[in-house]
Amino acid sequence: MIIYLDTSAMVKRYVLEKGSNVVSEVYERALEGDLTLSFSAWNVGEVLGVLDRYRRRGWLSARDYHTARNAFVLETLRLLKLGLVKVVPVKTGLLIKTWGLIEKYHIYEADALQLISAIHVGSKQLLTGDRRLAEVAREEGLKAVYLEA
Repeated sequence: MIIYLDTSAMVKRYVLEKGSNVVSEVYERALEGDLTLSFSAWNVGEVLGVLDRYRRRGWLSARDYHTARNAFVLETLRLLKLGLVKVVPVKTGLLIKTWGLIEKYHIYEADALQLISAIHVGSKQLLTGDRRLAEVAREEGLKAVYLEA
């Protein structure tokens, strides 16, 4: 089974927020070999950007920022080496597929890319902290877990 994580879900692994416990459980299941994680290469930059924004706003201390950032990078590299994560590259063909979702659901391209990437990798489940993305994912046939509920 492949579980797709959007940026908001990934951040919850490294910053304690509502839904962090669910994300931690999913990561642990992946490390035990019970499932495979997936996300887009786009998410890596977004996670780094979110962590930086949290630091600049004072929501994370400089120390906590560096701890979270390093944990994210190191764990992602470890999961890649172990074959426990599928990182979906950002390709023109996938971006073109987002256009229909953008117009159909009036969503941001990054959100549409999450859905297209999840479908592309064969995931049936998406974890997100974005209520609207969860709704659209369900309409597109994915099981969506809204982590803020």
